[in-house]
Amino acid sequence: MEKALQKVGGEVRIVQKVSDLKDAERLVLPGVGAFRDCMRNLDGCGMIDGVRDFICSGKPFLGICLGYQALFDRSEEGRDATGLGILAGSVVRFSDGTLKVPQIGWNQIRIQQPDCPLLQGIKDNSYVYFVHSYFPKPADSRIVASWTEYGVRFASMVWRDNVFACQFHPEKSQAVGLRLLQNFVKLRT
Repeated sequence: MEKALQKVGGEVRIVQKVSDLKDAERLVLPGVGAFRDCMRNLDGCGMIDGVRDFICSGKPFLGICLGYQALFDRSEEGRDATGLGILAGSVVRFSDGTLKVPQIGWNQIRIQQPDCPLLQGIKDNSYVYFVHSYFPKPADSRIVASWTEYGVRFASMVWRDNVFACQFHPEKSQAVGLRLLQNFVKLRT
């Protein structure tokens, strides 16, 4: 993620404590791993309130994959683990059926909010790269910026005010992902 943001002109600083957020103009919460572990790690370094306060400041925030899921109230992963509660809804697992879980690989996004600043210059039905077994179910469908089909239709990206989040990995999504990250870096703070 760091290299991809630098490639599109972002100045990147790894945040390890709340005081590091003080001068940040934007915040990216990436994530790979398990929901409960993510929340435990954020809590362990005092970042839960820091992330919430940053979002409340109105500065641009981007959650990616697990960082997207962490924005919601709870997740089925880790026996109903509690999230940040920034967005209403829950994170659920794909059902074991005819499709392989986790979803790993390229899939399309169907843009629902073409005015979303991060989607500028990105075409409907573009392919992006996913690696996940769980996905958020937002309580408010008006925040859904894009949908993706994988056995079910799920919210692959959301947008509300200064909060942007995607289930796919922009840093692995070639030109489309770099464009999304570039749009994020260029947002006015």
